[in-house]
Amino acid sequence: MDIDFELYKFFYHTAREGSFSMAAKKLYVSQSAVSQAVKNLEEKIGGSLFFRKTRNIKLTPEGELLFSHVEQAYNFIKSAENKISEMKNLEYGEIRLGVSDTICKHFIIPHLEGFYNLYPRIKIQVVNRTSSQILAALKTGQIDLGIITLPVNDPQVYAEEFIKVRDIFVASDRFSFLKNKKIGIHELSKYPLLMLPQNSATRQNIDLYLRSAGVEISPEIELESIDLLVEFSRIGLGIACVLRESAEFAIEKGELFEVKTKEKLPDRIQGIITMRDVPLSHAAGEFIKFLKG
Repeated sequence: MDIDFELYKFFYHTAREGSFSMAAKKLYVSQSAVSQAVKNLEEKIGGSLFFRKTRNIKLTPEGELLFSHVEQAYNFIKSAENKISEMKNLEYGEIRLGVSDTICKHFIIPHLEGFYNLYPRIKIQVVNRTSSQILAALKTGQIDLGIITLPVNDPQVYAEEFIKVRDIFVASDRFSFLKNKKIGIHELSKYPLLMLPQNSATRQNIDLYLRSAGVEISPEIELESIDLLVEFSRIGLGIACVLRESAEFAIEKGELFEVKTKEKLPDRIQGIITMRDVPLSHAAGEFIKFLKG
C-alpha cells in the first residue's frame, strides 16, 4: 500500500489534538486541508479512522490501532531528529550514565564537572546501581553507557578498560594489635569481616581470589554501601574490605588504619560498557572520549 507519509502526519496530529481545528493550528494549514488529508487516508486504508458526531472527534477502533503504530514511528523520527541536533557543536543532548555510588564519588565526579563546564547545555542523568543492574539497564535501553566491574561476558555488549582500582582491608584501633605488621590473608578469617553482599561483582571477584588462595570467609556483616562499610569499621564492628579511596579520609584522620596483608588483593578493572549494535548519541560518544582523556 503506497501512502503519502504526509497523510500520516495529518492523522497523527489530529488524533493527538482531538480536533481538526487544533491540528490545523499545529501544522499551520487550514482546517479543510487537515480534514481532506484524513479523508484521503481513510479512503486509501479502506476504513473510518474517526467518529465525527461530536465537536471533539474520537478515534475508531481502527483509528486507535493505526495511531498506536504511527505514534511509535513518529517518536522514532523525533528521536532521530534530536540526535542529529546534538551533533551541532554539542549544544543540545542528553547522556544517561550508569555507575556505582563509590566509583562515581571518587572517580567520575571530576569528569562530570569538567564536561559540564565545557558543554553546560548537555543534560547528564546519572543512575546509581550495582554492576549487574547497570548491565541490565544498558540492555533495556534505560542508559546509554555504564561503568562496571569487568569482565563482561555478553556478546551484545562492548566493554573497554577505564581504570584500575584496589580494595584494601581497614580497621579501627579496636584491632590495633594488627598495626605495623603484615598478616597472611588466610588470617583474616579469624576476625569479624565487613563485606559487600555476595551478589555484587566486587564481592564475587574478592571471593574468587580468596578461594584460589584457599581462604573461605563468612562475613559478620554484609552491606550494600561501601561508605557504610567504612563507617561500621570506624566504630569497631570489624575489619572492612573497601575501595582504597573510600577510606583515605578516615585513615588520614587516624580513625582507621590499613590492615596490611602479605598477599594483596588483585586490582579490579572498571570498564566502560555500551551496546554493540546501538549507535551512541554524539554527546555520549564525546563524553566517553572525555572520560578516557
